[in-house]
Amino acid sequence: MIRYLGHRLFMMIPTLLVISFIVFIIIQLPPGDYLETYIAELESQGESADPDKIAFLRKEYGLDQPFMIQYWNWMSGFALGDFGYSFEFDLPVREVIGDRVWLTVLVSFVTILFTWLIAFPIGIYCATHQYSWGDYGLSLVGFLGLATPNFLLALIMLYLANVWFGTSIGGLMDPEYLDQPWSLDKAKSVLEHLWIPVVVIGTSGTAGMIRRLRANLLDELEKQYVLTAKAKGLAPGKVLRKYPLRMSLNFFIADIGNILPSVISGAEVTAIVLSLPTTGPMLLRSLQSQDMYLAGTFLMFLAILTVVGMLVSDLLLAWLDPRIRLQGEAVR
Repeated sequence: MIRYLGHRLFMMIPTLLVISFIVFIIIQLPPGDYLETYIAELESQGESADPDKIAFLRKEYGLDQPFMIQYWNWMSGFALGDFGYSFEFDLPVREVIGDRVWLTVLVSFVTILFTWLIAFPIGIYCATHQYSWGDYGLSLVGFLGLATPNFLLALIMLYLANVWFGTSIGGLMDPEYLDQPWSLDKAKSVLEHLWIPVVVIGTSGTAGMIRRLRANLLDELEKQYVLTAKAKGLAPGKVLRKYPLRMSLNFFIADIGNILPSVISGAEVTAIVLSLPTTGPMLLRSLQSQDMYLAGTFLMFLAILTVVGMLVSDLLLAWLDPRIRLQGEAVR
């Protein structure tokens, strides 16, 4: 186990290096850079940029250097915690992202918990009460959740909150706490605003997970070992918990590597509608403006989440399912 863990941790380094190289290539693919785009925007408005400032920024951050030198400067600084400079915000990337990363992680973590807590009991009920009225009703709700776009649900929630409660739920906190240091009142404000984005973002994921858990559990319930366990006189609840339910949870664990980045990257439109101070809107803005270091930092953040999530899911799968082995045994 220790050997496997060490091997996977070691392999994460070249994996992230390859991903960073691909990310840097993709960011550099559009012609020009942020400074050229900035100059063009000023000229279109009849203004002119300070040539001394443009020349200083281009030299300071190596934009006049070859591609590989630019990549090396960014990656070597990234490894030391220096994420580069945001040209659009005229600040270091570390200061720009500020609390956005932590708020994004908070929203994503609570959304995953919401998804699991709702999908788990409903999926089990639908599988164990197949073709009942409850199964049909919950399946209909699940299909509606899959079919409803997140941004449309966000607009509906904004309207209902304003009509029923007379309050605006845009953002993750009250305006007076923006750019303020963390305090108990600010944390309470975040919790008061958190439930709307969690429900909106988690709806489609919850509906999809219910359908998959139902299908997997139905498949396991029809296998021979379940019939054998029932024939031996085991209680239905014990049979369900000990065997088929455990085997049906594999996809829950296997999804950990994908669900974190998918929740973050799939909520950009919802974050824009709800005015959430998360990474999604800023990532879109940085890609549109070719703010290369800011965009690269967000993309690497998603890559790190994916790689770490895959490692965690592999370890948990081996613990959950005894049929899975992390290392092959010698054939005798």
